[in-house]
Amino acid sequence: FQCAARGCRAHRSAGGALVANVLRNGSVLLQWGLRHWGPPRPAAALRGFALNCSWDGTYTRFPCDSVELGAACRDYLLAEAHGSVRYRLCLQPRYAPPRPAPPAQCVEFRVEPAAMRDIVVAMTAVGGSICVMLVFICLLVAYITENLMSPALARGGAAAAG
Repeated sequence: FQCAARGCRAHRSAGGALVANVLRNGSVLLQWGLRHWGPPRPAAALRGFALNCSWDGTYTRFPCDSVELGAACRDYLLAEAHGSVRYRLCLQPRYAPPRPAPPAQCVEFRVEPAAMRDIVVAMTAVGGSICVMLVFICLLVAYITENLMSPALARGGAAAAG
C-alpha cells in the first residue's frame, strides 16, 4: 500500500521499520518490514510481533490493549481511531529464546476528525450565503430609504410651505 497525499498521511518511526498510514476516513493502516530492525536474524526464530499503543485524552493518557500478531503479518488496520487524539504505537518483533528481542519501533501521530473538513466547508458556504443576503438587504433598505421615503417627505414639505 502506498499512501497517496490526497487520501492519507504517512508517519514513520525513527528507525523506519514502522509506518502509520493515517487515512482520511479515520482509520490507520500500520505497515512494517524486518530489514529495518538491525542485523538479519533467522526467519525461523521469529515468533511474531507485539503491538502496544497509548493515546492522550483530554486529561490523561490511556493504554490500549496489547495485540499479538503472527510472524507472517506485515500490516495491521486500526479501524476506528479517535479524532484529535495523539497516538503512540510501538511494534516489537518476538524471537524464540535465546535470542533477545530488538528494541520496539514506535510512531506517533494525530488523527484528524474525518468530518471536520466537511463541516468547515459547509459552514463557509452557509456563512458566505448569509453575507451575500445581508448585502442585498442593505442595498434594498438603502434603495427604499433613498427613492421611496425622500419623495414622500418632499411632497409633505411642499404642502406645508404652500
